[in-house]
Amino acid sequence: MNIQAAALLSVSFVAAACQATSPSEVRFQPSMQPLAARAPAYPFQAQETPGSQMAARLEAASAEPEVLGWDLSIWTEPGFRRKFLESYLSETEIEPAINSEERKPLEKILELIAASKLNEALKLLQAERNPASSAAFDFLAANIHFQRDQFEQAAQVYKQAIEKHPKYRRAWKNLAMIYVRESRFEEALPALTKVLELGGGDSVTYGLLGFCYSSTGHDLAAESAYRQANLLDPLTVDWKMGMARSFFRQQRFADASALCTQLLGEDPDRAELWALQANAYLGMQQPLRAAECFEVMDQMGIATVASLDMLGDIYVNEGLFDLGVRCYTRAMQASPDGTPTRALRAAKILSLRGAHEETASLLQTIEALKGSQLDVAERKDLLRLKARVAVAQGAGEEEAQILQEVVALDPLDGDSLILLGQYHERKGEADQAILQFERAAGLEAFEAEAKVRHAQLLVRQGKYSEAIPFLRRAQSLKPRENIQKYLEDIERAAKAR
Repeated sequence: MNIQAAALLSVSFVAAACQATSPSEVRFQPSMQPLAARAPAYPFQAQETPGSQMAARLEAASAEPEVLGWDLSIWTEPGFRRKFLESYLSETEIEPAINSEERKPLEKILELIAASKLNEALKLLQAERNPASSAAFDFLAANIHFQRDQFEQAAQVYKQAIEKHPKYRRAWKNLAMIYVRESRFEEALPALTKVLELGGGDSVTYGLLGFCYSSTGHDLAAESAYRQANLLDPLTVDWKMGMARSFFRQQRFADASALCTQLLGEDPDRAELWALQANAYLGMQQPLRAAECFEVMDQMGIATVASLDMLGDIYVNEGLFDLGVRCYTRAMQASPDGTPTRALRAAKILSLRGAHEETASLLQTIEALKGSQLDVAERKDLLRLKARVAVAQGAGEEEAQILQEVVALDPLDGDSLILLGQYHERKGEADQAILQFERAAGLEAFEAEAKVRHAQLLVRQGKYSEAIPFLRRAQSLKPRENIQKYLEDIERAAKAR
């Protein structure tokens, strides 16, 4: 809207309806900090007419809105100032009427707002507001609360304005933005829908609607809303990003990947896009292409702890264990205060995959970087894994020492008691082995396994008849086909004697 048109419309504003300071056409940015107060970007030309004087006051009144921050970049795009000023212009069906008695106090209030005297303006508004007054006064008061981040108070007063004038579109829109700002998405949806019903179908409203639908799990509706926002404003990346996420949540991975490819061509430095593209490739069962995306992020210096951990998972699944350990190590280095849960889980998988050298290397790194942060359970997991590696590498004495540390930490750790019993059995210390198996058998969750180990020790000693009750008990607790066959073989051997 040009300056002359704004001045002309402001004349009709004085004659017909109320205008107010409003953040109703705001745009978002990723930063959570409020937009700093700035000088007007589009000053009106001074004219010696009452209408232009009002326009100037309206412009000044909008000079320092403390716009709420959010995670969309449109809040502070250049078009914000012009859109914001347009929100003052009256539309008869969607704006409340003002009688002749209300015009003079309204002008005074606008002058105070223009001069940033919000406390005085609010006092005048409180004096003018009553059940019979124009909803414009309620809207102005709500806007002042909005500017001060007093969102609960602002929402309450916007509702009062809407009760007086149900078609008050700007009040509905500002109320919706408060709900979005406070993550009250279910409440924001009907308010945004009402804005559309009243003819407020701009890109911001559709974009917010898409965000709310996405946040409440309505991904198909979110896609439709983002399409409309993109149709009206194809230059804003947020709407395309929202559409890509809605594709991903609908498991339309090929569509998500195609859109990400387009967006990366326009903005290749955006980490979020690379991560979304990588996850789309994973959804399409193309893990190595996903790994390429994560590697690009790493080379560009925009890798995150999550992306490094995910890259490590891909490499381990693909059998590239040394590369996986490198990624987990870098993820821990990048997050000094983070927990080692992901790395410990990876160490367990590496151990099960027989990658003992890589397991030992990762455990050593965990202990060096996160040793002081491990809780009791994590310390037990680490020691137990070290014991398994020691067994695999033939370091018997080291295994026993580690297992004793685990048992000292938790005397009810059945796994470690059984491993310790097996160690003593290998050393020829049958009595010590049986003692550990009996301790483990006293724990309900480990009784079946401990009974089997005890029976195997007796069988190796040639005591078949003594082993049978242990195996039968183990089968009664946890029936297994291989143990049943073993039991039958022992029973035949016992009868043959």
